[in-house]
Amino acid sequence: MSRSFVLVEARALDDLQVFLSRAARIEDGSVRLIAGSGVLAVYAAVIYPVGLLDESPTVLGLRTFALREPVAFDVVVPIRSLEQRVERALGEGADTVALPMEVGSVTWAAISPPRGGWYGLDPTEASVLEAAARAGIRDIAEAVPDGVGEQIVRRVRAEVWGRPIPNVEHIPAGAGFAAFALGFLSDDAVRVFETGPWTRLTTERGHVLVKRRAWTLAR
Repeated sequence: MSRSFVLVEARALDDLQVFLSRAARIEDGSVRLIAGSGVLAVYAAVIYPVGLLDESPTVLGLRTFALREPVAFDVVVPIRSLEQRVERALGEGADTVALPMEVGSVTWAAISPPRGGWYGLDPTEASVLEAAARAGIRDIAEAVPDGVGEQIVRRVRAEVWGRPIPNVEHIPAGAGFAAFALGFLSDDAVRVFETGPWTRLTTERGHVLVKRRAWTLAR
């Protein structure tokens, strides 16, 4: 297995560093890197269930980058370690990034979104997703005072980010939060795709993938 990668464009390293920085502010844990067919896919967890009673949807952010050289790997690494290595490469003017040591099992990383079979739905406006994100951030801040236990915090977040966005009921508010917090939103409409329990929001800046909990499926 390859232990490093080189992106086609030098400026793509800047984009990767920004993505990692934003993702780390949301969930300071790990990222999953999948390289193959000349593409590096970088998945970051935004929201995911912890335990059987957690009703949160799984919400992942995804950025893809073209690789200069064909390599293949599928690893989960600490997000901060990878961010530091990208920053070092940028500071040294290097183009090769070495992979950090892999981490142990991460529950969300075992869930792989499908690569094909997606069909398009009506697009939605970025402003709708941003409004849902801002409303959720406000509601959580109001509902969770300082010093509350982690279990209560997770329950509130699951309720807020699992609720449907008005007028686009098939998309949970957590997807809007992911698109907003990761900087994927712009003035352009957001394309929406679906396959099975998965929904994908796509913009020119990145993708948000949502896997709904089985008992919330409409079909």
